Amino acid sequence: MGVAPAVERRHQVLVFSTPSCPWCVRAKAYLRERQVPFRDVDVSRDAAAARDLVRRTGQMGVPVIEIDGRSIVGFDRTQIDRLLGLG
Repeated sequence: MGVAPAVERRHQVLVFSTPSCPWCVRAKAYLRERQVPFRDVDVSRDAAAARDLVRRTGQMGVPVIEIDGRSIVGFDRTQIDRLLGLG
């Protein structure tokens, strides 16, 4: 008998960003490199999303990465990997 394939857990990942933010670009590139699907929310074009970001986190700065409802302010690889269960 073969070994059963590992079950991949799907995470809900949102990235609140702006096009002019270099740390946002790096954070999204990192998620793509790790093959983590995410939804990008451009708060410079979506005023409601910007208000939602402040309501959720108390932050106006980007990037804010939300993984399964938990927010990471800034591009923190250690926190990203921990919340995604990446090694």
